[in-house]
Amino acid sequence: MTSHVKLRKDKIGTVDYDTQIKEVRSQLVDQLKVLDLQLELKSQQLQDLTDYLRRRAEIEGEYARSLDKLAERFSSRIKRKEPSGQSVAQVWLALLSQTRQESKDHSGLSDSCSNFLIQPLTHCLEYTQRLARKSKDICTQLQDGLLRVTTELQTTWRTYYQYHSEYVSADGKLKEAEKLEEKQKQSAAKKLERLIEKRQRKVKEIHLQCSKARNEYLLNLAAANTSMNKYYLQDISTLIDCSDAGYHLTLGRVMRAYLSSRWRVQQNLGTGLQQLQGTVAELDQNQDRDILLQDHNNTFCMPVRFQYQPHDGDQVLCGSCSRLVSAECEMRCDLETRFKQIQTRLTAVTQETEEASRSLKAACSSLLESVSDDDLELGSGSGLPQEGSTENLASKSSIARRRANQQEIENLYLTKVKEYLVGSSLVSKLQAKHDLLKVAVEKGSMYNTKSVRVRKNHSSASLTHNQKLFSGDMLSFIQASGQQIPLVVESCVRFINLNGLHHEGIFRVPGSQMEVNNLRDAFERGEDPLAERSYDLDSVAGVLKLYFRGLENPLFPIDSTNQLLECAQTENEANRAAQLKTVVSSYPAPVIIVMRYLFAFLHHVSQYSDENMMQPYNLAVCFGPSLIRGARDDDVVTLQAQINALVKSIILLHENIFPSQTEVEGPVYEKCMTLEQDDCEPIIEEGDGESEYAQIKDGKKGHKLPGWKGGSEERAFVFSLFLITFIYIISQEVCRQMDSVFKELLSRQVQQEPSPAASSPSAQPTQGKGKREGRRGR
Repeated sequence: MTSHVKLRKDKIGTVDYDTQIKEVRSQLVDQLKVLDLQLELKSQQLQDLTDYLRRRAEIEGEYARSLDKLAERFSSRIKRKEPSGQSVAQVWLALLSQTRQESKDHSGLSDSCSNFLIQPLTHCLEYTQRLARKSKDICTQLQDGLLRVTTELQTTWRTYYQYHSEYVSADGKLKEAEKLEEKQKQSAAKKLERLIEKRQRKVKEIHLQCSKARNEYLLNLAAANTSMNKYYLQDISTLIDCSDAGYHLTLGRVMRAYLSSRWRVQQNLGTGLQQLQGTVAELDQNQDRDILLQDHNNTFCMPVRFQYQPHDGDQVLCGSCSRLVSAECEMRCDLETRFKQIQTRLTAVTQETEEASRSLKAACSSLLESVSDDDLELGSGSGLPQEGSTENLASKSSIARRRANQQEIENLYLTKVKEYLVGSSLVSKLQAKHDLLKVAVEKGSMYNTKSVRVRKNHSSASLTHNQKLFSGDMLSFIQASGQQIPLVVESCVRFINLNGLHHEGIFRVPGSQMEVNNLRDAFERGEDPLAERSYDLDSVAGVLKLYFRGLENPLFPIDSTNQLLECAQTENEANRAAQLKTVVSSYPAPVIIVMRYLFAFLHHVSQYSDENMMQPYNLAVCFGPSLIRGARDDDVVTLQAQINALVKSIILLHENIFPSQTEVEGPVYEKCMTLEQDDCEPIIEEGDGESEYAQIKDGKKGHKLPGWKGGSEERAFVFSLFLITFIYIISQEVCRQMDSVFKELLSRQVQQEPSPAASSPSAQPTQGKGKREGRRGR
């Protein structure tokens, strides 16, 4: 394919995304108009050619005078239009030129023009219009996907700006506190130290959130640019080819049949017909497509590449996006997991796209073969079958079967075109993210951190309330426990946010029932089991679904189900969101807070559908039966499809449905979550433990416990932590001593019995050591 896209270079400097995306939208609208004009042009060409042949049959007896008038009539139409260099237009011009030379003809050609050649053109006009309409639908869908990518880019860009603004503000407060510390006297130093430490922790956490938001922004930036390249360089050409499938072939075959008839009756016009045949032979679908793109270069040229726009004061290295994606500290594990998941997903989608490409070629060949089934060659017998004859009836039946078969092939071809374009677009986006993550992970592997943080288990078992968490009433539990977001919801959402947004089939794949039950029992006791160790993501997702499914009263009150379903029938999105907001506003504030938190989380999960394959509808299928229930006498099967559509709408329009934090105070879902500083405790690695033990053993480190000046509960906690650490270090020392004794005994045994069997027991201590080292690693 020749390169028809030229980057616009007349705009220099940073362009605001809103203006740039507005230009892209305008350009996409113009593209649809051009495709409509192209369909109108092709339809006009086919209609003109059909009219030409019909008129040619009627005025065949008038010979030179009538044919000259006919040629002049169509020539004037061409003069009113802009000259076109497309091969079809050249054929049409050659045909008119040849017509001026055909001042004499006979009745045999009249029969051929009035019956034999018009039928394929009418057929061609029908399927050309069908292909063009369906190709336009696919183009509209691709444009919607392209605009969604740009919308995601804007969203992540704004999120990144927001977090970075918070980071700049927090950093400024920290610097003010540090300046204040220098001016204050010694008596207020301790208070200022605590203030500075608090603000340092705040700056560090906000910086981490800012880095995550910047990474997400960069990934969406790369995906948006790749999608633009893919759409303008590949998809447009494929769609034009799709709409033109069979058009050039039919037109060429009709013209060749016309030429064949003329050669049989007029040998004296050989020179003129050879010239016309040459123009027909030059029919080139690819060339016409390229000429169309060049004639409308401003409409089809690729827009300016989206540039990375760091927020004011964000200190990052200049260069490509691959050098800006950060994989340091806590983000490294998350990015490595995401990289592996994207790699697996990319491999699968690439294979599917390759298979779709092969199927597309086969479907295109089948379609062209079906188009070629129209018999345009006259038989050597007496001519066309007589009206009402058996041969004529059989021919009509055969034509009807061919048309029905061709429509099936058309639908198959369009389906394969859609699958290939959607799949290849997904591959391009995943490949862009894969390449960026690969560079970031490889770069981050050089900075191995030596400390890991885990969340402390803040048990709420001591809270005195008699409300059940599972299979209970959520509103009563919130009022009794004081938890604005139930612990099971907050903990599961945080765990999935940190570990499972990119997990394929999240909420759709069931987890281990035993593990789900264990997690449920732990949450019911008031514990947070997800703070202690990792669990299977599908099991955690299953616990979250189980909680909402088992509520005594569903999240959405049953008495409002009919109102919600009526609102979901509204076609206009803005009106639908306003009506749903009116219904939701009547709920108690604690319930609204949980709804707002949950649906913001589900919308965040759906934004990673390229990787986790969970579109809003898939999430609605998983959560719909649990969140919204009909009355007992309602038909569950009939309502389920409506409930799924309703939940999908709420996920997509959650920002317009639920009140903001200023309207209803309460916790809101954070896209870039981290382990809270107050909820984290360090895990001492093997090297750090050994050095600490050496200091204690040598008397270089006193036995005064850190934080001993706190209250009795704090001292007891610190003492317990110190005791556990000390026992752990002593056990490591004993293990090392046992290893050395074991090795010495084995070496003596090998010296006494140098047989092949001696190698068998020697493997045991190695395995034992490996297990001990594995336990220490864990």
